[in-house]
Amino acid sequence: MALLVASGTACSNQAIDQWSRGGMPEGVTKQAGIVQTLWNGSWIAALATGVVVWGLILWACIFHRKKKNSPDQLPPQVRYNLPIEILYTVVPVIMVAVFFYFTARDETEITRITKAAPVKVAVEGYQWSWRFTTEYQGQKAVVAGVPVDLSKQSAENPQGPQLVLPVNTQVQFDLHSPDVIHSFWVPAFLFKQDVFPGNVHNHFQITTLNKTGVFVGRCAELCGTDHSKMLFSVKLVPQAEFDQYIKSQAGSAQ
Repeated sequence: MALLVASGTACSNQAIDQWSRGGMPEGVTKQAGIVQTLWNGSWIAALATGVVVWGLILWACIFHRKKKNSPDQLPPQVRYNLPIEILYTVVPVIMVAVFFYFTARDETEITRITKAAPVKVAVEGYQWSWRFTTEYQGQKAVVAGVPVDLSKQSAENPQGPQLVLPVNTQVQFDLHSPDVIHSFWVPAFLFKQDVFPGNVHNHFQITTLNKTGVFVGRCAELCGTDHSKMLFSVKLVPQAEFDQYIKSQAGSAQ
């Protein structure tokens, strides 16, 4: 009984935590918190609008039903109701403007680039894998992958090239593709960025939180036959472990 209660409580807490994030995974970057706040706010606004609409529907169903004593009598017929029509026009415009403001504000913050990032990662998405070139304090580590064998892929043992990054650090990603459009997506970052071919200034920065672990990534843009095999992972480690990693891998390719 005690074991059942404990496991039930754990599942309940996990479910509540998942609901509080609106179904999103737990973020591991500072920018993920911005996306999560925008996501939650959007759901609150959508649910508030839904409550108003559902209330109006129920009100019309209850108070404007066909009268039993005069079933053939029609309600008063009007060509238009100016106040209502103005309301139906103004309110949606205000809602869209508010959504646009917060989206533009948060997108500007998420895509803001500074020159202070100590770790820089050149991401090359190609058919059908990834190459990560990590630069830190004048040293480089290169990790390149091949299409993943999906039969060996699992949450506990993610396949594909692994990008190692330190916690509590600002990281800049520079994205490039030699063939077609790909999309660099780590669900735990809570946003993705397309990878374009050609000479395109396509980059973004993140600040990792103090959360270690391995987080799966994938291509989120249909890019060809083996699109589903473009898997990779991001491993967040303490700074000391990252320093050791970069020294051991500098100048090599896996």
